[in-house]
Amino acid sequence: MSIAADFKNRIEGQDNTRLNNLKAGREKLRIFCNLRKPDFYRPEREYQDILCDTLQAAYEKRLVNEETKKPIKYLIINLPPGFGKSYTLANFANWCYGKDYKNKIITVSYNNTIAPEFARTTRDMILEEPDPEGDSYTTRDFFPDVRVKYGDASVMKWSLEGSYASYLATSFDGTVTGMRGNIIIIDDPIKNDKEAANDAVKEGHWNYLKNTLSSRALPGALWIIVLTRWATDDLAGKLLQEYPGKCHVLEMKALTEDGPEGVSICEDLFPTEDLQDKRTTLDPAIWGANYMQTPVDIKGALYGEFKTYPAVDPDKFERVINYTDTADEGNDFLASVSGGVIGRYGYVTDIYYTDEAMEVTEPETARRLQLNGVREAAVESNNGGRGFARNVIRHLRELRCTKCSVHWFYQSKKKKTRIIVGASNVMEQVIMPEDWEKRWPKAAEHLRKYQKKGKNEHDDIEDALTGFVELINGDVKLKKKARIGSKRRLGL
Repeated sequence: MSIAADFKNRIEGQDNTRLNNLKAGREKLRIFCNLRKPDFYRPEREYQDILCDTLQAAYEKRLVNEETKKPIKYLIINLPPGFGKSYTLANFANWCYGKDYKNKIITVSYNNTIAPEFARTTRDMILEEPDPEGDSYTTRDFFPDVRVKYGDASVMKWSLEGSYASYLATSFDGTVTGMRGNIIIIDDPIKNDKEAANDAVKEGHWNYLKNTLSSRALPGALWIIVLTRWATDDLAGKLLQEYPGKCHVLEMKALTEDGPEGVSICEDLFPTEDLQDKRTTLDPAIWGANYMQTPVDIKGALYGEFKTYPAVDPDKFERVINYTDTADEGNDFLASVSGGVIGRYGYVTDIYYTDEAMEVTEPETARRLQLNGVREAAVESNNGGRGFARNVIRHLRELRCTKCSVHWFYQSKKKKTRIIVGASNVMEQVIMPEDWEKRWPKAAEHLRKYQKKGKNEHDDIEDALTGFVELINGDVKLKKKARIGSKRRLGL
């Protein structure tokens, strides 16, 4: 073969390789990322396979709920810092525009200082000029028709040629007016552990998603929420609680559980030794949230996962009891737990947890005692509890419920001490209905967050659950007793 022919064959071979690469990158997000930025996206970084493949499956509606067979709506991504989450999402946005230039993407960041960074990265990838030598790959090498519209290329909001309002970057205190999206990306909404403990901040995020953002989502929109799991009631926690069948969680911990110290999930990016050093130097709560996807409130939580039951025959209950902790002060909650007892186990049938006024809670407590067939009800008489109990008895008489004995007693033991000491018995003896977190979400949320150490905003439901177990074990000394049929005893 002549030198000229050999040179021609080699050039054609190179051309064929590039064309094949471009075709493969258009079809597969992982290859698109590999070719665009080969120094970061490497074959040995296997977690990138999982991340890219999950994003593509979600976009193509192949990520489905196994029971309903419907595409998931919310993709929740929990990865350690430094693993390129935001950069991969910017590449993903570029790839999505290449698949359909009419895609409309809204990104929401922590604040208006961070929001432009994500937006600029996504836009500048599209603006990058193709390499005339053909040694590297840009977005427009894969998708030549994807171009930012001239005169409409501001950092926060821009359009593609042939489309209108293609991209908007905003924050939780920003606006989404004039924009609708079929791909909505929320990137790290909580800044640190202090915000994770701030209920007002978390409630603001949830309200923004539920009201403002949802009103701008197009039908069938894909939501991608990337966040550090600082708290169980963050956006991911709220979505999992409200829409469990519509969520998919991609969670990766920096260290696997292999061996006593763990092994890095990506030795090439973060060596095991470096991660183990970080674990010894960082505050345990910071390490757990950032690198192991363990929310701060779980790390120090008093309670773990409660036992549950699918159904139980009430006729098998040996006793049906209730323990009520009335609201001590204006900002306290009334907590009332009812359930049936079989042996040493209490099967919870109802939780009433509210901060409403006594004129509401007294008749409602009576109604719930009757509804649950309670025969023994114990009410702490501290701070007005005796008056509350007497009024509950009056309402029970009006309901013609005569089989319930209502007791009031003075609780002399320190509340926090009782709760901490009794926690092991609560976890051992209390059995909840399978859907208890859906039935009593406020109580469930507080039980998940209650900390062993430090100050807790409320401890009412914890006190009532502890008292419920104390009733089972015979640890509550009841001195006052009233059966509903006696007017003389009640002074009525």
